[in-house]
Amino acid sequence: MRIPNHVAIIPDGNRRWAVKNGYSKEAGYIHGLIPGIKLFKCCETLGIKELTFYGFTVDNNKRPPSQKKAFTTACIEAVKMLSKNNASLLVIGNYDSPMFPKELLPFTKRRDVGYGGIKINFLVNYGWEWDLMNLSDSNCHSRQNIYDNIKSKDISRVDLLIRWGGMRRLSGFLPVQSVYTDFYVIDNMWPDFTENQFYAAIKWYDKQDITLGG
Repeated sequence: MRIPNHVAIIPDGNRRWAVKNGYSKEAGYIHGLIPGIKLFKCCETLGIKELTFYGFTVDNNKRPPSQKKAFTTACIEAVKMLSKNNASLLVIGNYDSPMFPKELLPFTKRRDVGYGGIKINFLVNYGWEWDLMNLSDSNCHSRQNIYDNIKSKDISRVDLLIRWGGMRRLSGFLPVQSVYTDFYVIDNMWPDFTENQFYAAIKWYDKQDITLGG
């Protein structure tokens, strides 16, 4: 089976899951932590080299204060949990903003934890305009020049993007790295994650005709 080098995850549906199960909307985020660790273990087993999680965006900060506090706390806890494993961790986002959690500042430079290993990228307070900000001032005449001038340049091209929650949109996710990404949607909401959902996406990817425009 052909395994993608880089898998990206949009863990959507936390608020809808919470309401469906009788919780307040903000209570849904904490229930997404264990699925993230389970998915990481799946990637380790398959030998996937890089994994990116979409934490929260600059635009998500428009939500009510209780929800902002909840998803920020969930991102902090997720990175703490992942840091107890063998990985190379990087948190990418607008760290100059007061909305960026100070607890994650040590991870804004890639950092090996445990014995190192799979590269894990976590997008926190991320915005595509922030990421591409340097392009307007740069002489970008080639693909490599463009890549060198984005703030997420330490993240490689995404092979497979999986979105939970049924929505069919990228929501500003890494526009440069996603140019040739295969996009797989799972209707189940993120807290209802199962390993079988993930392995089904990998099997689907194996059947795709990957030409990168060629």
